Amino acid sequence: MNVEDTELEKPYLTPTEAAALLMVAPVTLRAWAAKGLLRAQATAGGHRRFLRRDLERFARDRGLRLSDRIPDSSEQRILVVDDDRLFADFLVEFLGNRGVNAVACYDGFAAGRRVESFGPDVVLLDLMMPGMDGIEVCRELKSDKATRHIRVLAMTGYPSDANQSAILGVGAEVCLAKPLDHDRLLAMIGSPALRAGASG
Repeated sequence: MNVEDTELEKPYLTPTEAAALLMVAPVTLRAWAAKGLLRAQATAGGHRRFLRRDLERFARDRGLRLSDRIPDSSEQRILVVDDDRLFADFLVEFLGNRGVNAVACYDGFAAGRRVESFGPDVVLLDLMMPGMDGIEVCRELKSDKATRHIRVLAMTGYPSDANQSAILGVGAEVCLAKPLDHDRLLAMIGSPALRAGASG
């Protein structure tokens, strides 16, 4: 297996990277982990990470072939959905400067069309938006077989137990308080800049 040295040195892989290595969809990988078929490590935030040796053992035991490369996290697509245009555009620029492919849309109704055309791996979703709020957007994404694999990281300027419970209840991974902790955000999405030692 011809894998670059930098990739060989990387001990933990995100679900997207692990799925690419096993050449399956992230949703399939998560299902294997949920059933206990594939060993996963949990981060402090409760997110799954995978050791390369566990993936290699899993593949060997099941006769699966591994890919010869892991896509860089810059190949991830991130959609920022926030009615605050300045904030959304700032996030796109911030992520873009750190090697992430990010675009923005500014309301919940537009999010559905943008998801279809852009095909994001992650949606950074504002909770409070006029018309169609983040809870409705997340519910729609997670109820559709074609989009339920997309990771949803919610954001809000009004953090509360009720808001967090509501958005997590419809499938978001986390509800981040604004102003965002940029280092935490980069860690959650696996930014290349974070791997390179950037502080965000």
